[in-house]
Amino acid sequence: MSAREHRQVASGAALSKQLVVIEAIRLADREGAEGMSMRQLARTLGAGAMSLYHYVANKEELLDAMVDVVFDEIELPREGSDWQSEMRRRAASARQVLARHPWAIGLMESRTSPGPANLRHHEAVLACLRTAGFTVSMATHANWLLDSYVYGFALQEASLPFDTVDEFADITEDVYLPQLPPEEFPHLKESAGALVTAGFDPADEFIFGLDLILAALEPLRAAA
Repeated sequence: MSAREHRQVASGAALSKQLVVIEAIRLADREGAEGMSMRQLARTLGAGAMSLYHYVANKEELLDAMVDVVFDEIELPREGSDWQSEMRRRAASARQVLARHPWAIGLMESRTSPGPANLRHHEAVLACLRTAGFTVSMATHANWLLDSYVYGFALQEASLPFDTVDEFADITEDVYLPQLPPEEFPHLKESAGALVTAGFDPADEFIFGLDLILAALEPLRAAA
């Protein structure tokens, strides 16, 4: 069950591990993982702080469960289908999910006690690549490269000071360009001005970079 489906749980439901995890994700979405303490979570649930430890042993176990829900929201690649289409679909889904849960970006690959959705996700990725003809070694390289790109892009995207094309244009024209004397930064000023004129959308960079990576991996798969 995804986090979105979890949100349908009634607010008056009896305390359970599922409800603890749901509320922890909601809190982390607002405050970040660092801003989510067991004490604050207990207050949100209207429970005593110690009562949470009936459901999770500690914050690390809670983070494991939270990250597992995030993995469960990401579409799994299908084994036997066109590998590039499946990796593209999975990467796009991961980007959307991490945009909803930016606190999870740095935690996705840090868990030493991965949950079932986490394991299913990684198994499906490797199964898709191996079935497509990648060797074990090359499938590992491809998996690491794709994950690094998705997580890195998601992290950069989460830190941008704008969300839309119009906001990008406004910040570039009102804030960025005035800081660029043309005699010192001719190329930066030229590039920024041209991007605004063209209606540049930074979000389009994700697919551009992803397609480059997939195209570079194909000859390595074919050679195997």
